[in-house]
Amino acid sequence: MSDDRQKTPEQKDTTEGRRRGWAAFKDSPFLPATVLMFILAAAAGLFAGSYTYTMANPTPHHIPTAVVGARDDARGREFIEGMEKALNASLELHDYDTYAHAREAVDDQRVFAVLRVGDGPKPGVGLDVVGAAGAQTAQVIAQAGPAVGKETGVPVTVRDIKPLQEGDPHGLALFYISLAAVIIGFVGAIQLSVHARALNPAERIAFTAGYAVLGGFTIVAVADWLLGALRLPFAESWGILALTMFASGMVFSMFNTLIGRWAMIPTWGLMVLLGNPSSGGAVSWQMLPSLLGHIGRWLPPGASVNAQHTAVYFGGHQHAFPFLVLAGWALVSSAVFWIWRHRHPGGRPVGS
Repeated sequence: MSDDRQKTPEQKDTTEGRRRGWAAFKDSPFLPATVLMFILAAAAGLFAGSYTYTMANPTPHHIPTAVVGARDDARGREFIEGMEKALNASLELHDYDTYAHAREAVDDQRVFAVLRVGDGPKPGVGLDVVGAAGAQTAQVIAQAGPAVGKETGVPVTVRDIKPLQEGDPHGLALFYISLAAVIIGFVGAIQLSVHARALNPAERIAFTAGYAVLGGFTIVAVADWLLGALRLPFAESWGILALTMFASGMVFSMFNTLIGRWAMIPTWGLMVLLGNPSSGGAVSWQMLPSLLGHIGRWLPPGASVNAQHTAVYFGGHQHAFPFLVLAGWALVSSAVFWIWRHRHPGGRPVGS
């Protein structure tokens, strides 16, 4: 107050003008537009950075590998050491008494390659890769095996014991259909908030579930029946995609309830900036930075890719974990939305 008294009339007029200008700016559409301008600029950099960091130069870190035969065999030991050096990674070796037990571990996705020590006419090493478990991982191992064998003088036979489907030679189709479910899931919730703002909470949940069920069906129909890119187990893939879309939509509705019009920021960050690059779809988990690989399994995109991948390539060996993750996100976000539904910007008076 004392500072204002010491100011000249001209200075007081300038200060008052600034205050009125700031007050007018805060009440205008220019403040959120300005904030969005800087947020979008930052998001562009983060988006490019997150995908480049995880996908530009993927390298294997720890590769669980089954070993059948005498691991202490001199040639086998020399080959294993050479592979670790060539891959710049650690082979997590798991001994199995029989090849059948090793194949069961492959189907359960506990291991991603099989070393058959002492196999072959000389004898040498048989190296089985699993393309369906991770195209990049299998490719790196398959390329390194013969080179290491030549360097160490160990005969090597490489084969892919579970290749990818012909319509998806790079193993990306499952990532794309899961990505579609995630993005359309929360975009659908955004559109409901814009174009069906008057929906009450129960109606909003019902319509989110409705477009999730229909959307999951159309994704399966297009990817399998129309394009023939993948042969999908219809009911299981449809259920996974529908649950993914519903969870994604309810995550946005939860954030919309908690923070209003800025809900897109945490939704985009969680699902797209963090969830999709760490999902194991475009780059298999063995090739991701280890922290991202672990985080990705607990997020809806990673859980969706995981469940879909097992359904398509490892039928009969499905795990409960990805379904629990998707169901957990769906239930928690729905519960938060329902408990604080009075804060949601949509809705209409009861009885309307």
